[in-house]
Amino acid sequence: MTGQRRVIARVLSAADDHPDVEELYRRATTLDARISIATVYRTVRLLEEHGILERRDFGGGRARYEPSDQGHHYHLIDIDTGKVIEFQDAEQDRLMREVAERLGFELVSLRLELFARRAGRPRRGRDGTP
Repeated sequence: MTGQRRVIARVLSAADDHPDVEELYRRATTLDARISIATVYRTVRLLEEHGILERRDFGGGRARYEPSDQGHHYHLIDIDTGKVIEFQDAEQDRLMREVAERLGFELVSLRLELFARRAGRPRRGRDGTP
């Protein structure tokens, strides 16, 4: 692994959010200005191919990433701000296993992404007006 890839991996492991490639690039270049956007794309693809990094699509047209070793959790995406909130829910786990069993399957993997808006927040049009 090259020094630049190590910087990118360090940025990813330090992230407490789900950055996209552009954000990874911005953060990595603060540590090493020689890193190119192409290097970030290649590194992300390599880490994803080796199962170290997971690609997430939370809408907005950009893939976002998180380390694969984050443990079992779900995501709630605030559709107004784009903020991603991670959570765990044992009841949801139990319910999904029951659904799989009822249909004659053994649950192997589960992904849950909730897209929501804060209660009481006014809806806005595409142009940002209420």
